[in-house]
Amino acid sequence: MQAVVQNILLAENSKGKPRFRQQLLDWYAHNGRDLPWRRDHDPYRVWVSEIMLQQTRVAAVIEHYQTFLRRFSSVEKLAAAREASVLAAWSGLGYYRRARMLHATAKKVVKEHAGQFPADAKDLRVLPGIGRYTAAAIASIAYGEPVAVVDGNVERVLGRMLGKNLADEESWQTAEELLDRQRPGDFNQAMMELGATICVPRQPVCPRCPANKWCVTRGELGRREKGTRQTKKEIHYALDCRNGSVFLVRRPKDVSLMPGMWELPETTSRNGMGRTMLTLRHSITVTDYTVRVRRTAAPDQSSGKWIARDRIERLPLTGLARKILRAAKVF
Repeated sequence: MQAVVQNILLAENSKGKPRFRQQLLDWYAHNGRDLPWRRDHDPYRVWVSEIMLQQTRVAAVIEHYQTFLRRFSSVEKLAAAREASVLAAWSGLGYYRRARMLHATAKKVVKEHAGQFPADAKDLRVLPGIGRYTAAAIASIAYGEPVAVVDGNVERVLGRMLGKNLADEESWQTAEELLDRQRPGDFNQAMMELGATICVPRQPVCPRCPANKWCVTRGELGRREKGTRQTKKEIHYALDCRNGSVFLVRRPKDVSLMPGMWELPETTSRNGMGRTMLTLRHSITVTDYTVRVRRTAAPDQSSGKWIARDRIERLPLTGLARKILRAAKVF
């Protein structure tokens, strides 16, 4: 493996710079997607985008990112907000623990760092919810620290280039060796962009790849393990609307999944009176749900609350509840 990396780095351009690095950066300059978090290097904005992008597709993040920053334009405003307001703004992105950790980090940055994010990856990792990858991304993009990043996209690019499935630490070591230390932020983003748009999991677009000549595999690399099979499940909800209000229930604060979030009351297929007014699909991790919604009285009104329609969007709703209420044109 080391010999392959050395061969990549030994091929230099006329200015003595490894040709691989220069070609990758040139490709990124002309082909990188115009994403809102790439328009400046503000550490707060970089941090928000990186947390949102964890386990979430880019297309789903763009609108949420822009809306979130309009509401919380600085780390100080985020720190001063109520948790319910943060969760409401996050609603639809899922994995709500990320929003709670985001809020906790904002408070810590304001209280202990005078509103300034630490400028190196080591200190960033001390903050809540910031791991090795996120710390390296913020440090390299916002502050220019020469530290490599490894996410799923980068790991796939490196594995194909070297012709083997790399262990976790091997990936980080190889990424560090290949890193352009003069432009670490751009280089890291270029590697991630390459994996996201060209060196994709299935059917990589090898003829358009700037790293093609250095790639051992030039195509699909045998997978380390099979993916988890999706399971299917059907769930039923009651939509009870009266006098300009909707009946919602709040998840207990001591549950592990989405504590304190608001949702529609769940029913069973047998006790749901009234016709099915809405059927939609919803996926959470490895489960695909068929969701059926009935316009009917809630089965148990002792555990919920009537919420005025004009207040609903400001509540921390579960992503599924928000999807149902939008589809039903409640807001």
